[in-house]
Amino acid sequence: MKAVIMAGGYATRLWPITKTKAKPLLPIGKKKIIDYIYEKVKKFSIPIIVSTNKRFENDFKEWAEDKDIELIVEETTKEEEKLGAVRALAEIAKGIEDEMFVLAGDNLFSFTLDEFYGHYKQLKKPLTALYDVGDVELAKRYGVAELDGQRILKFYEKPEKPPSTLVGIGIYAFPKYAVDMLIDYVKINQKHDNLGDFLSWLCENTEVYGFSFSNGNWYDVGNPDSYIEAFKFFMESYIGNVEIDRVAKVIEPVVIEDNTKIKGRSIIGPFAYIGKNCEIENSDISDSVIFNGVILKKTKVWRSIIDEKCEIWNLELSSSIIGGHAKIQRG
Repeated sequence: MKAVIMAGGYATRLWPITKTKAKPLLPIGKKKIIDYIYEKVKKFSIPIIVSTNKRFENDFKEWAEDKDIELIVEETTKEEEKLGAVRALAEIAKGIEDEMFVLAGDNLFSFTLDEFYGHYKQLKKPLTALYDVGDVELAKRYGVAELDGQRILKFYEKPEKPPSTLVGIGIYAFPKYAVDMLIDYVKINQKHDNLGDFLSWLCENTEVYGFSFSNGNWYDVGNPDSYIEAFKFFMESYIGNVEIDRVAKVIEPVVIEDNTKIKGRSIIGPFAYIGKNCEIENSDISDSVIFNGVILKKTKVWRSIIDEKCEIWNLELSSSIIGGHAKIQRG
């Protein structure tokens, strides 16, 4: 078996932040989103492949320097060119000739994968992870399973009337015959963007089973709100080589990277990530992510994301996303 972490999307719902950063490489505290997935998979001692695109190839190479992975890069640089998750996975499958453990590179979950992996090893049939979101309206946003016991009778992608609140969470185990079926599916179908479409087809052509996680938390990091919520749940404190004025206040958990200066009566945290080489003066930051080289003066930031090398003075930002190199000043 080989594990494949899918990290080739362009995350348009998080633009402008993800125009220059791959979503799986966004910080969750000191770690990246993909770190949590990689750490849960590497314990099984199986080869790990990470699939990404040409635009973010160098970023993933840097991330992978101290990790035992194979990086596969599709030759695309923008949303309009992408293969789609199904076709990208099928291209990888052609060179594997083995069963596959597939994981979306932008999912965060607190539970381990031990039971799921062990159950597949006994079952030896297509298996997908399910999570009960507990709300019909919320289930409409995802792929939803209709079950008979553990077998999935049908899998509906973003249904108007969900048959359950058990949604797919981007974790799959495919035996070799299902991998061959994936390659055939791509030849005869046009829906290549979402693995849920392949799963729907697979349910119609063979037995597919679901494994429901009942304990723990799962976050689909698809928009700024879900990113902030995941960030708050998983982050751990780290304060690097920084300058913090005596009158400034830091409320953990926070991450403050090297060469950042916290000046004046600033209040940092809780749940604040501040990148390298930032200058924060008389400003309050909580529930927010601030990337490298940002200057904030007399500014309050809450539940917001500010990209690199922005300068912001005399503002209150709430539930905002600021693209890189912006200069904003009031008064």
